[in-house]
Amino acid sequence: MENKLKELKTRLAEVSDLGAAGAVLGWDQATYMPPGGASARGRQMATLGSIAQAKFTDAAIGHLLDELEPWAAQQPADSDDAALIRKTRKDYDKQVKVSADWVSRANLHIAETYQAWTEARPANDFKSVQDALKVTLDLSREYADFFPGYEHIADPLIDGPDPGMKAASIRSVFSELRNELVPLVQAITSQKEADDSSLRKSYPEKKQLDFGIEVAKDYGYDFNRGRQDMTHHPFCTTFSITDVRITTRVQRKYLADALFSTLHEAGHAMYEQGVNMAYEATPLAGGVSSGVHESQSRTWENIVGRSRGFWEHYYPKLKAAFPTQLKGVGLDKFYRAINKVERSLIRTDADEVTYNLHVMLRFDLELQLLEGSLEIKDLPEAWHARYKSDLGIQAPSDVDGVLQDVHWYGGLIGGAFQGYTLGNIMSALFYDAALKAHPSIPGEISKGEFDTLHTWLRENIYQYGSKYEPDDLIQRVTGGPLRIAPYIKYLRTKYGELYKL
Repeated sequence: MENKLKELKTRLAEVSDLGAAGAVLGWDQATYMPPGGASARGRQMATLGSIAQAKFTDAAIGHLLDELEPWAAQQPADSDDAALIRKTRKDYDKQVKVSADWVSRANLHIAETYQAWTEARPANDFKSVQDALKVTLDLSREYADFFPGYEHIADPLIDGPDPGMKAASIRSVFSELRNELVPLVQAITSQKEADDSSLRKSYPEKKQLDFGIEVAKDYGYDFNRGRQDMTHHPFCTTFSITDVRITTRVQRKYLADALFSTLHEAGHAMYEQGVNMAYEATPLAGGVSSGVHESQSRTWENIVGRSRGFWEHYYPKLKAAFPTQLKGVGLDKFYRAINKVERSLIRTDADEVTYNLHVMLRFDLELQLLEGSLEIKDLPEAWHARYKSDLGIQAPSDVDGVLQDVHWYGGLIGGAFQGYTLGNIMSALFYDAALKAHPSIPGEISKGEFDTLHTWLRENIYQYGSKYEPDDLIQRVTGGPLRIAPYIKYLRTKYGELYKL
């Protein structure tokens, strides 16, 4: 069995290496690649994706799993090797159902559509990507049909990023959350808006980036195993546990954009860097779900990075970096500015209270597209209508409307957005558990010390990678299932104090 396990790991490492090479090409496309390289890049990524798919679905891996599964069943319940075989079997059984032709077509199409989006958004030209998005929708439906018997056509697409979740279960959680959020948003936005003009002065770009990088280092993001670059839409990408990269974007006249996107992506990256090195180049490496992954980015961006304690330590440093821009702006005013609640157009810039409303409407639009009740050509108007009904505002153009998020142009339609809200919910769940174990954490944050929190997260979440299913991980870490109560308590406590509710 040891020899068979070794052979399985060797084969899996080849697949992992091909995936990492494809990730490098994707990272380059989003950062440094000249526009003229788009066509060739799509072909290259399609080639790598097809080879990786063929190697992973090779009958030899299926035979190895057949031989190893009886042995794995006899291993201790917490065995890493047994977990690897279970996870590989699940992934293998899923991928053998997907045709090689679809993988090739999808990889090529997505790479080309992403490049088209980078040109369409600044030009406010949805029509130039409309036909490509129709193909994306067809590919998404085609993928779902590889898994007949689903309750909802979105379920197979959701199960990839968030294993175990379905459209019905997400709708239930979202409904419960919406009932809590809508009155909270109304109570806050009925008041006079916080003054965030201090964030909208002219801030030199390099100084913004330098400040964010220093905080990310303090958090524990290891720049010996990572780096930060510029892109259109910030993301984190993993080539190996020892090479995890983040990206950001910067606006000269909006201080919060680069800073908080850096802290957000650093949260993702620390999760990936904290995975057990024994899992390298196997299906256990990497975060277990988009929701759990997002919980880490939101923990470090919001629960820590937008807390008053954090800024008690870092605001003097920020003022020293930008003395002219922040002259006369006290900590209280700055703290209210970075936590301003408003009905806004851009999801990535949205405050903690309204953010999930942005996610929910995107999730609903995805389901309608997949169901066929909404056509691609009508998507811009549907988008504007939902923003009008849900947030009381409308984007002046598609730039800040249907073109603002990269997800549908750089991937499939379905399963793209629910992880953001699931992550918000989980962030409060996990942080609450961390505080029960270490009540000293808030005091340490106010001193710029993060080792206790980072170590707790690494020991309880990061190191396990994809060893446990998301529901199992939540149960292990928090002692219960996914639930919104800690998240609602967090929002009501923080914003109740800020807005005197």
